[in-house]
Amino acid sequence: MKRLGILRHAKSDWDDMAKRDFDRGLNDRGRRGAALMGTHIREYTESEGMEWDLLLASPAERVQRTLEAAELDLEPRWNRALYLASAETIADEIREAAEAMDGDPGAILISGHNPGLQDLLLMLVARDKENALFKEACIKFPTATFAVLDIAIDSWAELGGEAGEVVHFKRPRDLDAELGPES
Repeated sequence: MKRLGILRHAKSDWDDMAKRDFDRGLNDRGRRGAALMGTHIREYTESEGMEWDLLLASPAERVQRTLEAAELDLEPRWNRALYLASAETIADEIREAAEAMDGDPGAILISGHNPGLQDLLLMLVARDKENALFKEACIKFPTATFAVLDIAIDSWAELGGEAGEVVHFKRPRDLDAELGPES
């Protein structure tokens, strides 16, 4: 069994339209959401008695600022291929990163962008494991959302088929109603 954590970057800043998409940081709401989710991820990890073996992340500014605000105490492995990547590319990059490590990591956390992250979750969940958390993730995977999948594989090299189950799903608004959709 492998565990995959998925963290979408927090709400980005659109104030400076002259900036390239890759260079946009976070707005105030995004910084608040990232800090809140960082606390949640640390508490979740501790409650599960687990550690993340690898944090794989897009180097886009908004992902960097999300991880900085989240204070996860993990050194990210930045990977340019994850910037706006498809689900298939993300799965390829996870397999390659795991293969490059000493031993096969048990738990990988990935941080990046939609629609690729949501599509990855949809791609990995087995039809007979489509629970209430999966259905929530199908509806919307908003900024700063954190999901965890348990994947019934022995090695990350096997990642790609429908072998997963969503075991955790939290959005910032689940923890603070003020971070819900803006009206």
